[in-house]
Amino acid sequence: GVVLSRERSTAISVLSILLLVAVIGLSILQPVEGVLFNGGFIVDGFARYMKFLVLGGSAFALVLSTSTAKSFGLDKFEYSILVLLATLGMMVMVSANDLMSLYVGLELQSLALYVVAALRRDDSKATEAGLKYFVLGALSSGMLLYGASLIYGFTGLTQLDQIVGAIAGERSVGLIFGMVFLLAGIAFKISAVPFHMWTPDVYEGAPTPVTAFFASAPKVAAMALIIRVVTVPFGSVTHDWQQIVVFLSIASMVLAAFAAIGQNNIKRLLAYSSIGHVGFALVGLSAGTAVGVEGVAVYMAIYVGMTIAMFAALLSLKTDSGYVETIPQLAGLAQKRPFVAAIIAIVMFSFIGLPPLAGFFAKWQVFLAAIDAQLFALAIVGVLASAVSAFYYLRIVKVMYFDEPQSEFAAVPGELIAVMAVTGFFIVTYFVTVGAPLYNAAHAAAGSLF
Repeated sequence: GVVLSRERSTAISVLSILLLVAVIGLSILQPVEGVLFNGGFIVDGFARYMKFLVLGGSAFALVLSTSTAKSFGLDKFEYSILVLLATLGMMVMVSANDLMSLYVGLELQSLALYVVAALRRDDSKATEAGLKYFVLGALSSGMLLYGASLIYGFTGLTQLDQIVGAIAGERSVGLIFGMVFLLAGIAFKISAVPFHMWTPDVYEGAPTPVTAFFASAPKVAAMALIIRVVTVPFGSVTHDWQQIVVFLSIASMVLAAFAAIGQNNIKRLLAYSSIGHVGFALVGLSAGTAVGVEGVAVYMAIYVGMTIAMFAALLSLKTDSGYVETIPQLAGLAQKRPFVAAIIAIVMFSFIGLPPLAGFFAKWQVFLAAIDAQLFALAIVGVLASAVSAFYYLRIVKVMYFDEPQSEFAAVPGELIAVMAVTGFFIVTYFVTVGAPLYNAAHAAAGSLF
C-alpha cells in the first residue's frame, strides 16, 4: 500500500474480501476443537458459529465500501487493513477463554475501530465521532479492566473455565462487584442502555460505509463475549447476573423505542434501532438457558443480515447534493427507485418483527426463551417496545411510498444491487430456505457452552 499508488485501494479491498471469505472456509472446516495457548484461547462450536457471523459481516461491510469509498474519502489502502485488524480482534474476543486474551482481543478491535471512525481527518463530524468513541471506549476499557482485576484478586485465576470452580465454593461480594464492572465494560461495546451514549453520535458522524461496519460485526463479537462471560465462569451465580442483563435489556428496548421517534437523520435512527435490537437479543440471554443462548445466536445472524441490507440501500441513494441522510429525502423513492424502496420496506417490516419475515423469527426465538424461563414481564415489555418502534419504521415506508418525489437519484452500483438482492432474499425467504439450518447451527453452538 505504501509502495503502490493511491489507485490500488480497490485492489487491496478486493484482496481483503477474498481473505475474509477464505478464513470463513477455514474456520468452518477447522478440525481442531479444544483449548489452546495454555488455556487462553478456545475453539468450540459457539466460537465457530460467531466467527462465521463476524467474518461475514466484515466481508459484506467491505463490499459496501468498494464502490462508495471515493465519495466518503475512504479510498486509502489503510481502511481495508484496519477492518481486517478489527476483525482479527473480534475473532480473539469470540474465542477468549481467559480475562487477558479477552482484553487483548477487545483492545485490538477497539483501537482499529477508533482510527476507522476518524479516517476522514478533514471532516469535523468524523473526527468528532472518532474522538467520542475513543474517550468513551477508553472509559469502558478501564471499567472492564477494573472488573477483571477484582475477579482475579478474589479468585486468583484468570482462566474463565477455572473461575467456575472458585465461585462454586463461596460467593464473595467482591467477586460480584468484579462481575458487574466486567459486564458494564462489555455493555459499552454492545451499546446497551445506560452505556449507549456514544452510539448515535458515532453512527451519524462516521462515513456511512464505516457505520455499516460498526453496526454489524463488532456487535456480534461483543454479544458473543458477554454470552461466554456469563455462561462459563458465572454459570453458578446465574441469579446475580440475570438481574443485570434483565435491566440492560428492558432499558435498551424502552429507551430505543421512544428516543428514535423524534429522529430525522436516518443513521441516528438506525443507531437507536441497533440499541433496541441489542435489548431484544439480551431478552434471550436473560433466560440463562441453552434455549436462550440459541435464541441470541439466531437473533444476531438475522440482525446482521437486516443491517447490511439497510446500509446497502442507504449507500445506493445518491442525489446531486450527496448521499441521502434524512428521512424527508426518501420522499417518493418508490417511484424513482422501486427496487431500493422495496428492500428498505422489507427491512423495516422485518425490524418490527412482522411474519413471515426473518425479524419475526428472531424475536419469536428470544421471547420464547424468556417465557420458558418464567420472565413474563420481560417478554411483555419486549412486545410493547416492538409495537412502539413500529411507528418510526412505518413512517419511513409512508414517506417512500406516499410522498411526492423531491429529487433525482444517481444510478445504483452493481455490487450494491447484488448485496441488496442476497440480503433481501435471506429476509423474505428465511423460513423456507435458511431457517432450519441456521437454527440447527445455533442449537449446536449453544450446546457447546452448556
